Amino acid sequence: MAARGRWVRVIRGYYVGDSVRSALTVAGSDSGGGAGIQADLKSFAAVGVHGCSVLTAITAQNTRAVESIYPLPVAEIEKQLHAVLTDFDIGAAKTGMLFSADIVKSVSGRLGKCDFPIVVDPVMIATVGDKLEGRGFKDAIIKHMLPEARLVTPNLYEAGQLAGMDVKSVEGMRAAAKKIHQLGARAVLVKGGHLKGKLVDLLFDGGRCTEMTGFRYPKELHGSGCTLAASITAYLATGLSLREAVEAGRARVAAGFQTSYKAGKGVEVINSHFRPDRFEVWREVSLAAGELAGLLPLDFVPEVGVNIGYAIEGAVSAGDVCALTGRIYRLGDGLRVGGHADFGASRHVARVILAAMASDPRMRSAANLKYREKNLRRAKAAGLLVGTFDRGEQPEGTSTMEWGTARAIEDLGKIPDAIYDLGDVGKEAMIRIIGRNPREVLRKIRLVVRGGR
Repeated sequence: MAARGRWVRVIRGYYVGDSVRSALTVAGSDSGGGAGIQADLKSFAAVGVHGCSVLTAITAQNTRAVESIYPLPVAEIEKQLHAVLTDFDIGAAKTGMLFSADIVKSVSGRLGKCDFPIVVDPVMIATVGDKLEGRGFKDAIIKHMLPEARLVTPNLYEAGQLAGMDVKSVEGMRAAAKKIHQLGARAVLVKGGHLKGKLVDLLFDGGRCTEMTGFRYPKELHGSGCTLAASITAYLATGLSLREAVEAGRARVAAGFQTSYKAGKGVEVINSHFRPDRFEVWREVSLAAGELAGLLPLDFVPEVGVNIGYAIEGAVSAGDVCALTGRIYRLGDGLRVGGHADFGASRHVARVILAAMASDPRMRSAANLKYREKNLRRAKAAGLLVGTFDRGEQPEGTSTMEWGTARAIEDLGKIPDAIYDLGDVGKEAMIRIIGRNPREVLRKIRLVVRGGR
């Protein structure tokens, strides 16, 4: 019953009594269904909140072009806002395509009287390259919408327009974020999807700038910006902090990229309705832990014990990785599983997995084993690709597991099956087995166990 209770909390954590949390999107309609209010509502539903909507404009749009834009009369937009806000308990709201200065003024005037967080996605241009703003829009956003924003989520072009500067680097993103914050937004997330090189999004909350990295998918998708802002909004509506909501939203977008699809004849569409199956990830870790305890010889178990982890698709933080709250440890002549599987339970194994996923998002599982020369020979005899790193070369201020895993991958030019290090003062030498899922990790461990026999 305890395990079932945990999963009622995880899966139904967005509910209060018999009522579901609600989020609001104020945006334009995309007739192609990949972006705009359609992507927002799909994102809300995938997170588990009820979606309310206020339509600002109708676009004749597909995956190749925006053929026309019809902004709705301000009076009709105000009627929609009144209908929603006088009936639903909104936990957070998101604005997308507002198009005109008049619409911006009207929406900001109404939402500014509300006490829930507002995420402003300052939509100015579509993925297919068409402008989605009318005359005076930028100045209106700066004057009326930014001061109401708990978070604003511009891409590089939009950040440059709002800050009045070219943004072509991480340094430029940082400078633009600070300028936009000075314009009134409480926090700014500058999206670095159009930067060259590694993917970096930059979050500035008025106190510090945080660079958030991730795997760069080699494709540009329709609806990714809408999906990110809407997902963050939905998570804010569930009660997460801003930083937690941003991390969770980025994870959803990463998973949406990984599962994107071709719907029209133009660019691919992000899977904004993708919902990582956290229960299945939890179940696989729980089952794998018992199996691992049954197959490991005692000389494979380190003093700190064994842990195994598995990340959801698109994982970007330790909270997206499920592992044991305890460890698999020695008890007499056998092994026992301590604790239970839970998300965020082990930063150690999470950092190994996240570093591997930065090179290949499919490599979502890992387990640690005791380092002995005999065990290393067994791994090599089993035909596993083995990498290593030297703790003595670790740069100051970095995480050993994150840096070491990335270093071993960089040295080999690919992700190895196993990564070992010889430890250090107070740090036990260890071998870490990496795979796509716990079943693959267990298969590799069986090969290692049999490799010396």
